[in-house]
Amino acid sequence: MPHSQTSAHRDSLSGVRLARGASPWLLPTVATAALSLARARRSRRAAAIAVPTTALAAGMLWFFRDPEREIAQGRVISPADGVVQSIMPWKDGRTRVAIFMSPLNVHVNRAPLAGTVTSVEHVPGGFVPAFNKESENNERVVWHFDTELGDIEMVQIAGAVARRIVPYLPQGTKVEQGERIGLIRFGSRVDIYLPEGVEVDVEVGQVTTAGVTRIDRD
Repeated sequence: MPHSQTSAHRDSLSGVRLARGASPWLLPTVATAALSLARARRSRRAAAIAVPTTALAAGMLWFFRDPEREIAQGRVISPADGVVQSIMPWKDGRTRVAIFMSPLNVHVNRAPLAGTVTSVEHVPGGFVPAFNKESENNERVVWHFDTELGDIEMVQIAGAVARRIVPYLPQGTKVEQGERIGLIRFGSRVDIYLPEGVEVDVEVGQVTTAGVTRIDRD
């Protein structure tokens, strides 16, 4: 079994695999739904509340799901579920691939390559929608990995709804390709910078799956 599956910590609720870091949002929502359902037979008011709270709890369970993945083969794999928003040559010769995550995507991000986490930096900022160009100044967490391709930079960017990024790993941690490394609550954007000379094998508008979609070409 891959290291990413054996070492990842998760929250759990009724057997559902949930993302680590989901409890502060899930527990109050599920508790409210359960209480209103329990009182629904005795109170019309509780019955009226039970419908939206149960729907919200079900939505939260869906948002924070953390499915197991069979990690793909390839030098660089997608760190996020979502849609390729842009592919942009960078000033230093690297290529930035930006992946937009909607609220319907899995929000757990994965290591694009095996290596060592050399830095995890939280950068304060704004909270404009992640599809907006100005989102580059949003709240974000900047990762650097020492890999067989050299230094790989990955950036988790918060959006208008997702105002909390939860890194799972500290600096110095060795990671396997596809290992869970963090969570962006409710989606947003993840950027990965491919080193100079590494060609991109995805295109704008393409759907990606974290740990499954290869984003570079041999």
